Amino acid sequence: MKWTEVNVKTTNEAVEAVSSIFDGLNAVGVKIENALDFENYRASNPAELMELKDIPHITEGAIVSAYYPDDTTNIDVILSQLRTKVNALVDFGLDIGEASITTVEVQDDNWATAWKKYYHPVRITRYLTVKPSWSDYQASFSDEKVISLDPGMAFGTGTHPTTRLCLQALEMTMRGGETLYDVGTGSGVLSIAAKHLGASDVEAFDVDDIAVAAAQENFDLNPIAKDIKVSANDLLKGINRPVDTIVANILSDILVPLIPQAKQLLNSNGYFILSGIIDDKLELVIDTLIANDFKIEEVLHYGEWRGVIATNRKDD
Repeated sequence: MKWTEVNVKTTNEAVEAVSSIFDGLNAVGVKIENALDFENYRASNPAELMELKDIPHITEGAIVSAYYPDDTTNIDVILSQLRTKVNALVDFGLDIGEASITTVEVQDDNWATAWKKYYHPVRITRYLTVKPSWSDYQASFSDEKVISLDPGMAFGTGTHPTTRLCLQALEMTMRGGETLYDVGTGSGVLSIAAKHLGASDVEAFDVDDIAVAAAQENFDLNPIAKDIKVSANDLLKGINRPVDTIVANILSDILVPLIPQAKQLLNSNGYFILSGIIDDKLELVIDTLIANDFKIEEVLHYGEWRGVIATNRKDD
């Protein structure tokens, strides 16, 4: 079977947004080549440096590729919509880089599995390692928590800076026994990590039914996550049960309307962990948090990205 591969050359910070655009344009699969993934793999596997030169990789930015069957009759319409939607990302404060769009004909469906050789176990934080479901990697020290993910053909490895910031914040704030909401769960990696870190009850939400299905598949891969509930929902609308922690890794413009919802659903001294905040949107997010009587506990940094740990209490 023949396929059309559509490639968007962009920046690391725009990867998730471009991938989401492809999902909305009914791509059969999405592949991500991210220079950051290679750097993270090199940093976490210094013993294999001699072999890394044999792994094809890009040295800067990212390429997001999507696949459409050759019988897709409206590929020109898809390309036009793609260009419009990618260019519109600058309105959300994202640097899209050159955002060039190219296409190439793929002769067969080998692409569906060929990308697996580029996806390796990566130690994301002090305690958390993410591995592909087909890897036989085992924890190498007693406190290491291994998360299995099956990225399928729309994959993320947990290495994106916004995900790392959330995982670090969870490690910093969780002590065990917490109830938690994961808003915009995506792959479900944050929910799984929360269970590894001792959460007693986790519920995950995403507005996208495809993301809900993908998260459920990943929960099924991790025995510790078997009791996580995941459902489609618009942020926290209609949710009534208070929890100890709310974590959200989504774009800043979506975080802002979430903040008053989170205020109403956090237990006393509960933690609100936010990521997906590009540097020039940080002030807006913090001002909105303070206006809703949150206390800013810490701001985390990773390149141009920011994460915020807040609690629903004021300074004494």
